[in-house]
Amino acid sequence: MQYLFHAAVPIRGLEPAVYRRIARDATENGALINALRVEPELGTPARGGLPATIARRTPEGWRLSGHKLYSTGIPALTWLNVWARTDEEEPRIGGFLVHRDSPGIRVVETWDHLGLRASASHDVILEDVPTPANHAIDLQLKRDVPSSHATFAQWSSVLTAGIYDAVARAARDWLIGWAVDRKPSNLGASLSTLPRIQEAIGAIDGLLLSNRCLLDKAALGGLTVTEVNLVKHLVSENAIQAVQHGLEISGNPGISRHNPLERHYRDVLCGRIHTPQADVALTGAGLAAFASFSQRKDPS
Repeated sequence: MQYLFHAAVPIRGLEPAVYRRIARDATENGALINALRVEPELGTPARGGLPATIARRTPEGWRLSGHKLYSTGIPALTWLNVWARTDEEEPRIGGFLVHRDSPGIRVVETWDHLGLRASASHDVILEDVPTPANHAIDLQLKRDVPSSHATFAQWSSVLTAGIYDAVARAARDWLIGWAVDRKPSNLGASLSTLPRIQEAIGAIDGLLLSNRCLLDKAALGGLTVTEVNLVKHLVSENAIQAVQHGLEISGNPGISRHNPLERHYRDVLCGRIHTPQADVALTGAGLAAFASFSQRKDPS
């Protein structure tokens, strides 16, 4: 999320002096930033709709009021990029940079999910929170807000998919160490000597090799939004399948809380929830395929 914000600054049009402050805070003090977008009534903003969080104009700048869900990393954040709409007659939508120490911010510790528990993605309540006028980011009327930006979508898909690929790689590394160290008395040798175990590790490495090729290609650029969405979907599914293989061959040790594999499995499943979700990626790819076919049939 930190990388996504800084990559998106040229796209979002933040005032240069304000960004320099954010960047200096990050490089000198390790300040973290994340976007607060999801809301109880709206759900994921990727599916469309207007935020219920209101930014009210004042002589000093803006005051924000609203309720945000899944505010990842909120205990450690210094800056909040709050998605909101203005209280103007024709509302504009955009981000509002808010310092974590601003008055009126309340964190409700609600995060109790299956995976990614350490992300501390709690609820945040904003009650008349002040921020300067020049901390608004790219306010636009709803009809003018682009559904997505190719550069931002590429960064988002690659970085998000990379999280779950890394989880699968951690699971793979634990599994190999476990198979080498585990020496059942009835076998008289390490589990790693069994062809069945070797085959399973080979299958896992095949999935992770596919992920590396996909992520490398996406990171180089040149893919469409539809294609990078597919990359995120495919990498996440490969990662899930890789960890599932580990559970299948490890048996009870794999699902024991004394070992990390069960945590890796819980974490990697969150890849299916992270935007873009499977239906968006696959439907988009299908629509693009039909559109391309139609153009070939009727080039005029």
